[in-house]
Amino acid sequence: MAVIQSVQEKYMKEALKQAKKAYALGEVPIGCVIVHKGVIIGRGYNRRNTDKNTLSHAEITAINKASKKIGDWRLEECTLYVTLEPCQMCAGAIVQARIPEVVMGCMNPKAGCAGSILNILDMPRFNHQVAVTRGVLEQECSEMLKTFFAELRERNKLEKEKKKRLEEETVNM
Repeated sequence: MAVIQSVQEKYMKEALKQAKKAYALGEVPIGCVIVHKGVIIGRGYNRRNTDKNTLSHAEITAINKASKKIGDWRLEECTLYVTLEPCQMCAGAIVQARIPEVVMGCMNPKAGCAGSILNILDMPRFNHQVAVTRGVLEQECSEMLKTFFAELRERNKLEKEKKKRLEEETVNM
């Protein structure tokens, strides 16, 4: 029996492909795609360390590409798919771009601003609110992040041990 894939899952898988690009660079694996009338018009993945740029978040990159593609800063007929709940900067950019809908993979209890810490996407005093769907392919999105951070902790531990051994060898010379 074939499993029917929802439209949301289809595009979240595309966002996960972007997150894998970040992972391959040693970046926190976050990916994003923006869809307009059934077509992906913007893609992005986390590149902060690679670019040495605070603004190199997946959502910001995807918004820039989508805006260029349709020739407008307003992305009023688009849906943004992202593997991790947006931070305050990205949530603000989503509101500013007038994106009507965001579909998220997993929540970000330490920095999320689409429901975890606060919800910039649904603040009634702003001139634009965003419909949010949470938990699409949540396990896949969450597992990629957990694996990345476990590997990062192990790498950091090994580097610290190596540095300590080198310092001891230098002292014992």
